[in-house]
Amino acid sequence: QIMRNMFSKTLFECASENPEIYIVVADISPAGPMMDFQTNHPERFINVGVAEQTMIGMCAGLALKGCQPFAYTIATFTLYRPFEMVRDDLGYQNLPVTIVGMGAGVIYSTLGGTHHTMEDIAVASAIPNMRVLAPCDPLELVEATKYCAYQKEGPVYLRIGKAGEPNFTDKASEPFEFGKIRFIREGTDVCILSYGPIMAKAMAVADALEVDGKSVSVISAHTLKPLDRPGIKAALLGHQQVIVIEEHVPEGGLSSRVKQIAWDIKATCRLDTFTLKDEFIHNYGSTDDLLAAHGISVPLILEQVS
Repeated sequence: QIMRNMFSKTLFECASENPEIYIVVADISPAGPMMDFQTNHPERFINVGVAEQTMIGMCAGLALKGCQPFAYTIATFTLYRPFEMVRDDLGYQNLPVTIVGMGAGVIYSTLGGTHHTMEDIAVASAIPNMRVLAPCDPLELVEATKYCAYQKEGPVYLRIGKAGEPNFTDKASEPFEFGKIRFIREGTDVCILSYGPIMAKAMAVADALEVDGKSVSVISAHTLKPLDRPGIKAALLGHQQVIVIEEHVPEGGLSSRVKQIAWDIKATCRLDTFTLKDEFIHNYGSTDDLLAAHGISVPLILEQVS
């Protein structure tokens, strides 16, 4: 399964039902299901080229006319480059535009720091009115895209992977619901909280801990804002150990927020958090190589949590 293809396929299906849906892209040549959108709804597919500020402004204008626009390109260029427009055109006016950050985290490992989206949860969450969604697999992405295609509450930052993400939620014990954490597995001893494609590492850690005789819960915290405080509180109070694994810098991601909640409720569980380091790491290699350099690999995590 390829996350970005599942996004394109789902959006195309939604757009075929809902004539208000537009997609504005910045210099991304349509491939796969995105080509279906362009071929079947050419008047609603707009490529502005390398003009990301224009992409956001155009989405704002479409939303003011009652349309349901999506801004789509590589995550660093949908959120960072046009940041002022995202804040003023979308946040300030509270418009129902979805900013799609494709290939977020360090997925574009070999393209360097310009393509590493390490701070996006913090940046997007800081904007008033902005909501933040980061599905963990292609199936959850389908649900998140459908939510974005019909909601009229305001702007959303949708953080998605790029390629080769397996499905984990096909046997999830709870359905997807915006604003609520979701148990993928339920256990009693250890709870792992994660979101986005890094969920693959979380599941591998859970498997290893279960071999060790632990009963492990795995939770998808797909909605980072608004964060499900009651759900996280219950997870902290219901397990002896809680582990957060995220592909994001230490500041302003899920880890720092879970720590805040743990302090507020005087939680007594052990809490271990794994994030990207607070640095740009200049090494060339695969996504896994880069994550390991940041301290995120299954052996490194197991070494610290057991």
